[in-house]
Amino acid sequence: MASGDVFDAETKSLAVPKVNLLTMFRLGLFQMGLSMMSILTLGVLNRVMIQEIAIPATLVSVVLALPLFVSPSRVWFGQISDAKPLWGYHRTAYVWVGAAIFAIAAFLAVQVMWQMNSAATSAGGWVWTTQTIGWIALLALVFAIYGLAICASGTAFAALLVDISEEDNRSKVVGVVWSMLMVGIIVGAIISSSLLKQLTPEANIETLQAAVNRLFIIVPAIVFGLAIAATFGVEKKYSQYLSRSTLVNREDSITLGNAWRILTASPQTGLFFTFLLVMTISLFMQDPVLEPYAGQVFKMPLAESTKLNVFYGTGILIAYGVTGFFIVPRLGKRRTARLGCMLVAFCSLLLGISGFTANPAFLKLGLVLFGLATGFLTTAAISLMLDLTAAEAAGTFIGAWGLAQSMSRGLAVVIGGTVLDIGRQLLPSLELAYGLVFALEAVGMVLSIWFLNRVNVTEFQTSTKQAIASVLESDLD
Repeated sequence: MASGDVFDAETKSLAVPKVNLLTMFRLGLFQMGLSMMSILTLGVLNRVMIQEIAIPATLVSVVLALPLFVSPSRVWFGQISDAKPLWGYHRTAYVWVGAAIFAIAAFLAVQVMWQMNSAATSAGGWVWTTQTIGWIALLALVFAIYGLAICASGTAFAALLVDISEEDNRSKVVGVVWSMLMVGIIVGAIISSSLLKQLTPEANIETLQAAVNRLFIIVPAIVFGLAIAATFGVEKKYSQYLSRSTLVNREDSITLGNAWRILTASPQTGLFFTFLLVMTISLFMQDPVLEPYAGQVFKMPLAESTKLNVFYGTGILIAYGVTGFFIVPRLGKRRTARLGCMLVAFCSLLLGISGFTANPAFLKLGLVLFGLATGFLTTAAISLMLDLTAAEAAGTFIGAWGLAQSMSRGLAVVIGGTVLDIGRQLLPSLELAYGLVFALEAVGMVLSIWFLNRVNVTEFQTSTKQAIASVLESDLD
């Protein structure tokens, strides 16, 4: 029997219910938790380390980017979740174990940060000594472990979305689940702001330390609970993983070597990988500098600058709800993504200009518009990404796309911090230094359109199906 016949027979023999709207929202709780963790690292720690502890922005951005630079592990984690079930589950157990590890690692990272502050204080300011280098190395290690846990958990979760969805309802799944990610940004910002509201610009380090420690106990515990609540029972009920298996012993068929053959079968994989890379760098270059921007240029206290994510998240949340259900079905994924790129470029320039007004209301308006543009772009890009994912090797492809996104977010964080330091050295004002970061974002968005125009989904699907058939036939010989 040919491999295609096996696939058809198994597909007909297994009836899997379609995921309902309530389950989509429940799955979104995991994304909500991930965005809450992002608020802690890139919404609180960046501000504390750059402004309150006065560590160079370039060094801070490199350390905070480490969880993203370990993203090559996503391909391995994706392939492992395809091939080796853990406790009887291909996805769920990886989500839970990863969530437990990154929650613990986040708290440990904060404790190391305070030791760095003590070392800097004893030296009269930040200087490169054996002690500070040692604490930086330890902080880097903790953030690397944190990143590996995010990779394991996030890749398995994204592959689960492929397992439970079909092409006709995929944009809805993306719209609902990623809407909850934005809810997480809003909720995380509100919780963080509430727990930090007693801090004033004149607060001493002991008060700051107590407030931040409490924050990093409460929020990671909530996030771990959300990961369990989001995925409990979903894989068993809705996963079409088995119906998409082309061999009984499929987990032995998609080896790491075969996964690489499938990934490289179509040049479209490389084109879309590059589009994701450039787009994501341009989308997130402001991540490490936004809160310091609010503090240094707009004179906002820590709690207020953290709450800026509410405005950004609100814009994205509105766009996700509208784009997934109304815009993408009408304009198509590619045209919506192209429109999103142009809107993000415009809003990036608007954020840069807002610094010259020193008006917080202008900054908040710019963030709402930036969020709307980001939501348009990411909904279309993620929907396109899932179309460019072979269901028979979903974990492997999701790992590859996750690699592109994570590496580029890491590069974006480093580039943003480095450009800010360069701007502060070369330009006459803080407004121009921060504005340079936003201007580079706009340029990158225009460049990403060039790569997007060359992506062909049909060609990808044809080439990849042939590669999978070849792999499976070679295993049968």
